[in-house]
Amino acid sequence: MQKIILTVNGMSCGHCVNAIEGNVGKLNGVSQVKVHLNEGKVELEFNPEIVSLDTIKETIDDQGYDVV
Repeated sequence: MQKIILTVNGMSCGHCVNAIEGNVGKLNGVSQVKVHLNEGKVELEFNPEIVSLDTIKETIDDQGYDVV
């Protein structure tokens, strides 16, 4: 498992947290997603052999947020 913290712009409310945690959490290979709204960070634990970091970033982008 790989742990990373991404900086994500555009998150401002509980809906943002639910959108990111819900959609990224559904990805096969992602074991943990935690949004830190006040810091603009998303903490992830995933298996890079199952899901790529690019796929995770794309999923966040698809929700309308910008991964920096």
